[in-house]
Amino acid sequence: MKKVIFFLVFIIILFAGVAFLSNMQKEKAVEGNMYKKDNLKPETIELLDDPNYQNIILPSELEEKLKTEEDVTVYFFSSDCVYCKQTTPELMPLAEELNVSIDQYNLWEFEEGWDKYNIESTPTIVQYKNGEEVSRINGYREPAVFKQWLEEYSVTK
Repeated sequence: MKKVIFFLVFIIILFAGVAFLSNMQKEKAVEGNMYKKDNLKPETIELLDDPNYQNIILPSELEEKLKTEEDVTVYFFSSDCVYCKQTTPELMPLAEELNVSIDQYNLWEFEEGWDKYNIESTPTIVQYKNGEEVSRINGYREPAVFKQWLEEYSVTK
């Protein structure tokens, strides 16, 4: 009987240790992140070191840009979106090539953006001029379509 109790206590301690270490790793991963949040969803944590997801804009920053009537191109995406994961590695290098700055708004972390900016699906790219929306493009598209749209509507750096 003592062996069974000892074994159960050992298993409980082992699980507690694994849970503790897992939590520490997650905290370390999100420490000082660009989202300025203590808790990030796992799909977002996976993107933290991805070079294609380094131009994150926070809701307050986007509000300020629109309030001050800046021209801004915003890529609304969701960390868990399959089409976004297809689009981003094609879109961001294309924007760099065209010298277009694209701010990235993560709707998976900042869900209020869905209603506030009338986003129906991801990915969605919206061009604002003088603080007002002038054009948007939704869904996955071929790079040539994005290139044409960026050349027509976006402002270069």
